[in-house]
Amino acid sequence: MTMIYNLFLRFAIAVFFVTFFPLYPLYADDYTIGSGDVLTITVYDHDELKNTVRVSENGNIVFPLIGVVHVGGQKIPEAAANIKSLLEDGYIIHPQVNIFIDQFKSKKAIILGQVLNPGLIELQGPTSLLELISQAGGLKETAGETATIKRADKTITIDLNGLIERGDSTKNILIHGGDTVSISKQGTCYITGEVNQPNAYPCGKGTTVLKLISLAGGFNGKASDSSIRIIRVIDGEKKIFEDVELNTSLQADDIVVVPESFF
Repeated sequence: MTMIYNLFLRFAIAVFFVTFFPLYPLYADDYTIGSGDVLTITVYDHDELKNTVRVSENGNIVFPLIGVVHVGGQKIPEAAANIKSLLEDGYIIHPQVNIFIDQFKSKKAIILGQVLNPGLIELQGPTSLLELISQAGGLKETAGETATIKRADKTITIDLNGLIERGDSTKNILIHGGDTVSISKQGTCYITGEVNQPNAYPCGKGTTVLKLISLAGGFNGKASDSSIRIIRVIDGEKKIFEDVELNTSLQADDIVVVPESFF
């Protein structure tokens, strides 16, 4: 199953990169602070103000000098600017505030469909789509070509072939808390007749008659390669395409018939 092997090899390489080259520096500014997160807050040249705090259920923290500060629902730069503004109001001249998230506890996402361990996953910091798939045990052999991300305000469709096979990093988007990610199931095509292993095989985008024949172990000694038929159901009606070329693209549920040669 060369096609499946290549898919999982590319996935393994992609997971290697997101494992050994963390996404925190890239995505930290995009993270929205939530209840349960643990923050370490520092003010340059004021070591006495360094503080580690847990965000309360209502999104508040307590910080020296300024007391209760609401940070829930804010991005990291926004929360830092808020604390800076409060410190400047009679306490410190031009403070430089930095926030680092020690523990990410507020964000969870659901992943469903063709992964080994579907379910609820706690997002341990900024988490990309590939990382989420990896945390769910990776893709099943039956995984299809798309990941659908349902978010509160929109639905996003990701081309997994582009992400995994072609390495398009722009498709490796950041997962948000509350997202539901669904990995599609790969279609199936059927091949019968004069091939070595007639059976059902994965049939994704770009699968041709020739590729399906290859998956089926190739022609046997009695096959006719010039009279191949495709049986396809369109709008509930069966249609038969005669004498198709080997480079003809297939659709899910197609049946390819390889006839016997009489010469």
